Amino acid sequence: MKKFILFDHDGVLVDTEWWYFKAGERALADIGFTLDKDQYLRDMTQTFGTWSQARAAGMDERTIDKQREVRDAYYQEYLRTEAIEIEGVVDTLAELSKHVRMAIVTTSKRADFQLIHEKRQIKQFMDFVLVREDYERTKPHPEPYLTGLRLFGAAKNETLVVEDSNRGLNAAVAAGIDCAIVQNDFTQTHDFSQATYRIKTLIELKDIILNVT
Repeated sequence: MKKFILFDHDGVLVDTEWWYFKAGERALADIGFTLDKDQYLRDMTQTFGTWSQARAAGMDERTIDKQREVRDAYYQEYLRTEAIEIEGVVDTLAELSKHVRMAIVTTSKRADFQLIHEKRQIKQFMDFVLVREDYERTKPHPEPYLTGLRLFGAAKNETLVVEDSNRGLNAAVAAGIDCAIVQNDFTQTHDFSQATYRIKTLIELKDIILNVT
């Protein structure tokens, strides 16, 4: 039986990945650059993000820095105004909390995370939250999940990571932790061949944690 769950955040507990992409797309469109979604999804699997295409096209870092601030403002606008709930998450976490201890390990910035959770009920089920500012090397490096293990005082074999992206999966694999990939239409083209489990919704985690020895 698994005793600990380390959750990714965006795309797993809240439906935000599409809006992060749209914010970057909009910020680049403001200066006449078209962000290619398919390339963005490929870049997601590495440490690249919104700006790799712009850099490849010769955009200078000063312009990128300026548009990053614009992107961040657009993203927070979307977080305030768009529906980002994933149906059933709170009820599922309430049920899982009867059996396991849980935490969030996310690449979200602290300001964005706090905005998302101002009026939501997810954090109450978590022992702790690790945001981007809480570790040096981001996914797919194992540091975020190894940090989560250390804070729990947990063994790898009694822990489960829940992810929705290839980058997060690679971080879990590099950390030596079993990983369940939850279905997310935005990342469905990613390579999940190394996943220990594939699930459609989080409620399926209950069977995993109770039945795995």
